[in-house]
Amino acid sequence: MNTKAQKLSLLHDMIAFAIVDGKLHEREYIFICMIALELGICKVELKQLFHEENKSEIIKKEFERIQQFYRLALLMHCDSVLHEREVVKIHEIGITMGLNPFAIKRVLKAMEQSPTRMLSPDYLLEIFHEQHN
Repeated sequence: MNTKAQKLSLLHDMIAFAIVDGKLHEREYIFICMIALELGICKVELKQLFHEENKSEIIKKEFERIQQFYRLALLMHCDSVLHEREVVKIHEIGITMGLNPFAIKRVLKAMEQSPTRMLSPDYLLEIFHEQHN
């Protein structure tokens, strides 16, 4: 991810996804703050995103789309409550990103079965790359 605008767009997408169930859980907010810190976005800028209209940018690199999908999937599990609206939305987002629907299902199923809800980066990429063959 190169530009600040791209980073802000990714965070904006995460905020929009976090409130798809009608509220922003504290754990979701903490997770978004951690991602913002990792991306080099300060808290002031992050807080502004909560009050702005979403301006999503298209992510061109497949690896970055997979990364963002995985971030959103982790965010979905942050509050330990899996809402039906979140499940529907994460599938829509993944398909809109151009990710393979079968890989999306496999990743979400694997995360559901994992006690920590996390997947190794190698396994995550393997799932998406298997679908290319």
